[in-house]
Amino acid sequence: HVQLVESGGGSAQAGGSLRLSCTVSTLSGYSFRYNCVAWIRRPPGKKREYVAWVEGDGSTYYEPKSVRGRFSITKDNAKNTLILQMNDLKPEDTAIYYCAARPEYEYCYRSDSDYPNWGQGTQVTVS
Repeated sequence: HVQLVESGGGSAQAGGSLRLSCTVSTLSGYSFRYNCVAWIRRPPGKKREYVAWVEGDGSTYYEPKSVRGRFSITKDNAKNTLILQMNDLKPEDTAIYYCAARPEYEYCYRSDSDYPNWGQGTQVTVS
């Protein structure tokens, strides 16, 4: 069983920054070093969207285009922690942010059913 716990959400003014963390833990000592992990958000009244993900080889991807250059996803393999650094925040970034993992899989897909492990979500509000 893999447990994911997000932290770092909160409120920010437009143009500000927030840093989200997702700590991945398991009794078996699972490491996500070579697996896919992702950040997904659900804006109010909208469906979930995949904003950043990193694959087993370290390749990173960002969607939609509006977050490119502002968001940065990194893995701290030593701490089994996934980071989402969000800069130049905009009101449209307001959402609940979730981290999700695909243990045993190197590649990421933007389909909720491909992620067996999810965090509880953390609220980000930009005004």
